[in-house]
Amino acid sequence: MIELRNVNKIYGKGDGAVHALKDVNITVHDGKFTAILGKSGSGKSTLMNIIGALDSPTSGEVFADGKCLTALSQNELAAYRNKTTGFVFQSFYLEPTFTVLENVAMPLIIAGMKRKEREERARAVLEKLGLGDKIKKRASELSGGQKQRVSIARALVHEPSLVLADEPTGNLDSKNGSEVMALLREIADSGKSVVLVTHNHADAACADEVIFLKDGVAAMRGPLLPGEDPYGG
Repeated sequence: MIELRNVNKIYGKGDGAVHALKDVNITVHDGKFTAILGKSGSGKSTLMNIIGALDSPTSGEVFADGKCLTALSQNELAAYRNKTTGFVFQSFYLEPTFTVLENVAMPLIIAGMKRKEREERARAVLEKLGLGDKIKKRASELSGGQKQRVSIARALVHEPSLVLADEPTGNLDSKNGSEVMALLREIADSGKSVVLVTHNHADAACADEVIFLKDGVAAMRGPLLPGEDPYGG
């Protein structure tokens, strides 16, 4: 479980300061699919970065399973991320000249795992996600939907407890986007915590809980209702 207590994030100083997050108090529950929903500039990516320990708040505290992340050093935070968190991005960030297997195994290289073990683990994750026939292909040869599935496999290969997905359907058509959302739903149902950053109501409707962000202010609530306009009112 991840808790943010009175978290503020301010970029810059003086008249140019931007208050990206304002007194945020939220909880990301274990094994739940949580969506961070808001319009562009609402603070969604900033909030995701703080949840994932990629960034630190200007003030306030962040706890993960009772451990205060805001008290850790940069090296300790890096070790925490490498062990607990997988990241999925809108732009995939695959190395185009590497094979699918090499891309997925990359986090395990950073973790110092031996080649045979990391390739076996990467192959197992790819096969589980229906990409076993793409293992030897270069990333540049894949479709957009296939690239995003590979990036999800890469996020899962080190068996994290938390998966963060930042606008994962933003570069996909509706069919591939729906398939990616179904896959994230399956990952949450398997017991991992999934946090989705999106401005898309349909994607957010797949989540168990929604953190609605507006001008840096967060409100936590249950799932969206069919046809509900989250920006209404």
